[in-house]
Amino acid sequence: MTQRIGIIGGSGVERPDRGFREEIVETPFGDALVWTGEGNNEDVVFVSRHGVAHDVPPHRVNYRANIMALRQLGIERVIATFAVGGIADDIPPGSAVAIDQIIDLTSGREHTFFDGGAMGLHHAPFTEPVCPALREAIVGQAPGFELPIRPAGTYICFNGPRFETAAEIRMSRLLGADVVGMTAMPEAALARELGIHYAGIAVSVNWAAGIDAAYMGALTLDFGALQAMRGKLLPLILDVLRTTDPRACGCTELGT
Repeated sequence: MTQRIGIIGGSGVERPDRGFREEIVETPFGDALVWTGEGNNEDVVFVSRHGVAHDVPPHRVNYRANIMALRQLGIERVIATFAVGGIADDIPPGSAVAIDQIIDLTSGREHTFFDGGAMGLHHAPFTEPVCPALREAIVGQAPGFELPIRPAGTYICFNGPRFETAAEIRMSRLLGADVVGMTAMPEAALARELGIHYAGIAVSVNWAAGIDAAYMGALTLDFGALQAMRGKLLPLILDVLRTTDPRACGCTELGT
């Protein structure tokens, strides 16, 4: 059988298309609900980060169980999707970014497998938090799917589930963030710890707080734009995962 590949679906991409079956994977960190493909998609495993009913908030996601389940299923490369707020002026709602850097402002989350317990203690390098080979393939293959993708961007991760204040977004811009979300961490770091090649595509569903002068109150999330993009986004992700061999990139080599 062809080597399995993994997709982690975020808000707006809660479940795969037809041809998948539910499966519960038991891990040392809890059970994970995954969708395993059948037929032409037998090589695909899909994880719904927030659950199919979108009822798991970002700070309650069992990131360790999700990532461990993918590893137990033999998956070595994963692409995740994120619904984010645009901070940079050129990331309006409806645009996409192949993220290359992350700023982590989360707290209170189980953020490592290497806590000195059964898996011991390791310090995983995280200078480049996403797999460069997968990210470059996303950018290079996107035109073939008529999907414009910004080739790089910094994702700043807040705890949620509340949205950020205008002052926090001004701070984020000063720190160099291009988009803001609540789920890239510790997901990306956990994938690195288990030697999984991980990349992410962030889709802007709104301007971040205070960026748009017309924004005065309740945040409007344009998931319609994400759904319209889904028909191109998922085929691109599958094509990248199936045609890219990232094993020589070196991003999964653990430190001491």
